Amino acid sequence: MLSYPASIPLSTRSLNHLADLIRTHRHQRRSRWRRLDPGRQALLALAHLRNGDTLTRLAAGFQVGVATAWRYIREAITLLAATANDLHQAMTRIRLLAYVILDGTLIPIDRVHDQKPYYSGKHRRHGMNVQVIADAAGRLVWASAALPGSAHDLTAARTHGIIAALTNADVMTFADKAYQGAGGSVRTPFKRHRYRPKLSRRQKAVNKAHARSRCRGERAVATLKTWRILTKLRCSPSRTTAMVQAILVLHHVENPTYQGGKALGHADRP
Repeated sequence: MLSYPASIPLSTRSLNHLADLIRTHRHQRRSRWRRLDPGRQALLALAHLRNGDTLTRLAAGFQVGVATAWRYIREAITLLAATANDLHQAMTRIRLLAYVILDGTLIPIDRVHDQKPYYSGKHRRHGMNVQVIADAAGRLVWASAALPGSAHDLTAARTHGIIAALTNADVMTFADKAYQGAGGSVRTPFKRHRYRPKLSRRQKAVNKAHARSRCRGERAVATLKTWRILTKLRCSPSRTTAMVQAILVLHHVENPTYQGGKALGHADRP
């Protein structure tokens, strides 16, 4: 089989961070010799997550078996996901922001045997629902665990306790029409109803200003989707959460915007 060199658009920070996790894990388990050292295993996992390379191609490039490549990648993703912040930990940074943007996205998947729970009527495809929180500049702050694609964005946000957490922290939140009725600190645009008068000029102006603030949240979703593995998952849907959390950890390693529990570049809330 022919092979060729390829690049991964990541810095050595991500490689070293993951390699250190793998090295520590092997030391704790007292692992003996393996086909790939921690650095090569980290590179294997990063190529899979960032470039979306298949296990067959990666196995050939790293000169290991497909089963070995799968096992090494799964182990690396699990180690990364274990270090991801939950919502409570993320709120120590979020509550310092002037406001945040809440949005949902669908991670496409292949059809499964029990496909009905995973079909999104909004997107007209099968997938997993992930809730994303972005700051005022559209930078990715936090991403939730994945739910089946049939879950509505508002239902998913309530299931994860996102709305309650943002409201308790008194963080102004901008969201789209899918979150109508969320209440608390969540602000959504005015929505015209079929049998009601048209929106007034003031309501249209408010919607326009709301859209200018909320649209930046699309950048956070786009940032998440730059990891090619999320273009379409071809593994079990149950692995989606671990992959998203692993990618979130790597994203913060690459872009250390939030450090020490304080949001850099934003004024502290009064």
